[in-house]
Amino acid sequence: MHDFHYKNGELHCEGVPLSKIAAKHGTPAYVYSHTTIRSHFQKLDQALAALDHTICYAVKANSNLAVLRTIAKLGGGFDVVSKGEIERVVAAGGDHNRCLFAGVGKTEREIEFALHLGIHAFNAESEPELERINAAAKRLKKTAPISVRVNPNVDAKTHAKITTGTYENKFGIAFEQVKKVYAKAAKMSHLQIKGVQMHIGSQLTTAEPFEGAVKKLIPLVKDLKKRYGIKFFSIGGGLGIVYEPALESGNLTWWKKKEAASILTPQSYAERIVPMLEPLGLEILIEPGRFIAGNAGVLITRVEYVKRTGKKNFTIVDAAMNDLIRPAFYDAHHDIVALTKKGDTRINTDVVGPICEAGDYFCKDRPLQKVKEGDYLALLSAGAYSFVMASNYNSRPKPTEIMVKEKQFSIVRGRESAAELWSQEKVPSWLK
Repeated sequence: MHDFHYKNGELHCEGVPLSKIAAKHGTPAYVYSHTTIRSHFQKLDQALAALDHTICYAVKANSNLAVLRTIAKLGGGFDVVSKGEIERVVAAGGDHNRCLFAGVGKTEREIEFALHLGIHAFNAESEPELERINAAAKRLKKTAPISVRVNPNVDAKTHAKITTGTYENKFGIAFEQVKKVYAKAAKMSHLQIKGVQMHIGSQLTTAEPFEGAVKKLIPLVKDLKKRYGIKFFSIGGGLGIVYEPALESGNLTWWKKKEAASILTPQSYAERIVPMLEPLGLEILIEPGRFIAGNAGVLITRVEYVKRTGKKNFTIVDAAMNDLIRPAFYDAHHDIVALTKKGDTRINTDVVGPICEAGDYFCKDRPLQKVKEGDYLALLSAGAYSFVMASNYNSRPKPTEIMVKEKQFSIVRGRESAAELWSQEKVPSWLK
């Protein structure tokens, strides 16, 4: 569950009314629930208790230092995809030895940095990458720990832009080629084969794709253990969340009643995959991001104008697609609710931002509580792939980020100033 709820008609994050945060720190603002992040990590950890396992949080989902510190204090590892993400983990107090370095385009500079620092393993995604890692390790007189990312060619039936496990995608090495690639890697003088990895996509809401991919890889994993003594099998992330909670009896519920029986939970996920993984006798690494952080955040925004054009109602807010791009980019759904409940009157409206793009919208023709200028709205389930994808389009400063724990809250990222947007820009002397 998440920790956003109505109390006396006011939407709260844990013990704090969001209207209090909006009044003190302004909008747009991201607000994260510390308790929700911790709870989701612990529930997944408990569900996998029968396995020797490590939860490696996917930093790309939400890389705020306060979120990373929370994961580090819970004993988590980290799935990273850039030098910057490794540096963030270290800055947050995370253990660099618990970092798995993924990504299809690691540069020489990034590889050398990771080798100097010391990481758990590189998840290599091509033969040229293995050769580059080996050459870098040789120059530095080090041995690079590696695993190979296998593309199992399993269709996860998720959004086209977040599926990663078919041969139409850029990720990993084709299943049929993997044994040959491991044989080549074993002959490279400065590589240490430590494991094998897969990841089939994001926002998966049933266990079947996970089960199918794990089942397909198990014979390969057993063979690699026998031949090379691998120590871990990383099964990737991708556990989905619910983006459409219902409003019932004044509370925000975790899912609609009709969906409750089928939604993927840590328990239902573990029931399907743990029995297959336990006999392997390997450390199992899992790399969730959205599952841990997604429902732990909201974006709060102020209503600037309400207008009607032709047959359409528009609610114009101060947040925009540069703050939360998922609806514009993926046509993603985020539930939108008022911070203060005022009766049951609803109107069909588009909630839109101020950017000069027709794609700058958060919803279209959705029945929402009738609001007026100066009211506040919350876009729910905005804890993952939200602030991290924000930009400065239209020279808009990025929003502030705030974390709540019980009845206290604190800024965990200050709001950008306009001057910061051009602080690295210079006018050449010949234009002065």
